[in-house]
Amino acid sequence: MIHVTDEIRIREDELEERFVRASGPGGQHVNKVATAVELRFNVAASSLPVRVKERLTTLAGARMTGDGVLLIDSREHRTQGKNREEARRRLSALLQEAAKRPKPRRPSRPTAGSRERRLEAKARRSRLKDARRDGGSKAGD
Repeated sequence: MIHVTDEIRIREDELEERFVRASGPGGQHVNKVATAVELRFNVAASSLPVRVKERLTTLAGARMTGDGVLLIDSREHRTQGKNREEARRRLSALLQEAAKRPKPRRPSRPTAGSRERRLEAKARRSRLKDARRDGGSKAGD
């Protein structure tokens, strides 16, 4: 069982691991052993709360398949065990991030000074374009 937060835990049977051959250093050894791990977690069918599933889908981005399966690939270590730990660590970190409630946005208004600067910049730009169109030299107003 992967302990994510106090209320979120992932059971082992919700995870699917596949070991594949990794590219990179290792000489003849690299062609014989499957050290890279592909961790699959079916978010849609998981026991996660709905709000966490929604945020996880957004956070995962391209790592999420069309079927709602999160795919985490780890191949940076030379041993299967370390790659497996790394994939689970990444899954846990992603789930912890998804479990955080986003801070509500408090609407704000632009300050008087920022409004003034924006309008002045628009007026300056307008004068510059007017000067180009008329062929005159009003840009120095």
